[in-house]
Amino acid sequence: MGDDGLTVETVLDLIPQQPPFRFIDGIDEMDEDHIVGSYRFRQNEYFYRGHFPGNPVTPGVILLETMAQTGVVAFGIYLMLSRGRSPEEIGQMATLFATADSVEFSDVVRPGETVFVRGSKIYLRRDSLKTDIIMEKEDGRLVCSGTLAGKGVSFDE
Repeated sequence: MGDDGLTVETVLDLIPQQPPFRFIDGIDEMDEDHIVGSYRFRQNEYFYRGHFPGNPVTPGVILLETMAQTGVVAFGIYLMLSRGRSPEEIGQMATLFATADSVEFSDVVRPGETVFVRGSKIYLRRDSLKTDIIMEKEDGRLVCSGTLAGKGVSFDE
């Protein structure tokens, strides 16, 4: 993962989102400039019951959240750890959405499909991270893309 000794498990353990609203299974790559993560949409995800019955499709807002959890939340945790923040301090924070720009959807994701999320850092300023993110299917087909930003805030704020 980088030469700094930070592990995928440490980053995953610090992600505040939990089932049924956690959309990251693993991290395949991460360094100071980019992250790659994956998620398999299970057949029994709660949102498929109503979107659309008989022809389930993953809602766009869930795809956007999936992009954010890897490309902003997990990536931001990694970057804060690499800059000396302690896991305890990060564990008392949450990343809140700041912006979503130029988001485009190109394909649908159905139950059982795995997606790969690739985030490339635009900037990190204090606790604000902005990234270009793409989501692809296993065969490389583009699902969606956009520029997302978030800010780490303490639960005390």
